[in-house]
Amino acid sequence: MVTAETRERKPIYKHLYFWVLVSIVLGVVVGYAFPAQASGMKWLADFFVALVKVVIAPTIFCTVVVGIAGLGNLAKAGGLALRTILYFTAMTTVALAIGMVVVNVVQPGHHGPAIPINDSAAEKTLADAATAETGVTGFILSLVPKSFVGAFTDGQLIQVLVIAILVAVAVAGMGKRGERVVTALDTTAKVMFGVIKIVMYAAPIGAFGGIAYTIGKFGGTILGKLAWLMGSFYVTCILFVFVVLGGVGMYAGVNIVKFLRYIKDELLIVLGTSSSESVLPRMLVKLEAAGADKSVVGLTIPTGYSFNLDGTCIYLTMGAIFIAQATGHDVSIGTQIGLLLFMLLASKGAAGVTGAGLVTLAASLQAFEANSAIPAVGIALIVGIDRFMSEARALTNVVGNGIGTLVIAKWQKQLDGEQLKRVLDDPDSVDVDRLMDQQHGDDDETSKQPVGAGAR
Repeated sequence: MVTAETRERKPIYKHLYFWVLVSIVLGVVVGYAFPAQASGMKWLADFFVALVKVVIAPTIFCTVVVGIAGLGNLAKAGGLALRTILYFTAMTTVALAIGMVVVNVVQPGHHGPAIPINDSAAEKTLADAATAETGVTGFILSLVPKSFVGAFTDGQLIQVLVIAILVAVAVAGMGKRGERVVTALDTTAKVMFGVIKIVMYAAPIGAFGGIAYTIGKFGGTILGKLAWLMGSFYVTCILFVFVVLGGVGMYAGVNIVKFLRYIKDELLIVLGTSSSESVLPRMLVKLEAAGADKSVVGLTIPTGYSFNLDGTCIYLTMGAIFIAQATGHDVSIGTQIGLLLFMLLASKGAAGVTGAGLVTLAASLQAFEANSAIPAVGIALIVGIDRFMSEARALTNVVGNGIGTLVIAKWQKQLDGEQLKRVLDDPDSVDVDRLMDQQHGDDDETSKQPVGAGAR
């Protein structure tokens, strides 16, 4: 139950979301007032995201191994993994299909002034796409790192996940000796959460730099030219969140509006940094506090960051058909369905690629250029606004993974419905800073904390 101590409210200036929101507003002001200087501030956001990424891989590795070991048997872990993959595949397919339907109905490429293609603007993106692993073979090969350590140093979450599952299976077969390994990894995870708590103090700085750079670098000129595409994309993401995810979330007893309120801190950080990875560790903590079992959260969230990029999927189909419309090419329904299926596979594991959405889109266009007649160089049309669209992509990805985790936990019968209702009705009862302390502290101290504060 929630204690009086837990319900004690902190002043608003002690909440992370307050300082992130202030930083976003300041970033907008500085971006418009001093565009030249602001366009050089992207490094602040990059620095913050880099700090978070340093601890993401070891945190995910430890969390997944400990989580699978906590399930008690491999059959149960296999069932969880199968349900996770099935759910995420279904949701990304829906996201791709919705993006394709909307772009065909609204036809943003046929509205607004003509935009000439600047070939040089597409050179780097097309070069990156040419080296990206796409197709069935490329996807399977991308699951395996070049070395055990390589999964961690290359920042490929999907590879870290594969290594973690292999280690978890091996540890589960060790019996009593494996318990010592689990204890050691659990302790390592606590250290990582301590580092994360420290790093999050830099979140407002990262948000300020990211927003200031975006406004200072691009301003409003390019937005007017591509307003139809951006407007259509943002509306589609909003509809997907409230209609599709809201409807699916009802199965787990989740009110989508209350859930968005619950993760408002994380959404603001993502808005400022354009990176969903920047809040991955906090989402682990918050979803567990919301009543999802630790083993489910530990496996589902990392998997979602590679397999459930809903916002990116919407962007892929809308971006491809927009380019076709803007360049005067008709693409048959059959070819569009083929492109959708290719993108369904190409989007998996894209989280580990810098500029994942744009690069994956370019790779898809290159693969289908001969069949669809969509010129791959047309990617230059949206390079300029990719940064603006990345915020919507990342926000949709985070919400999709959060809802997905709760739905899968419900499906597994490992969701505390009463706890979820309490948390969504009173999100301030969950003190993330205290939870980070508990993750970082001793087990004895953690066990003394009230359930309402997030310890379960």
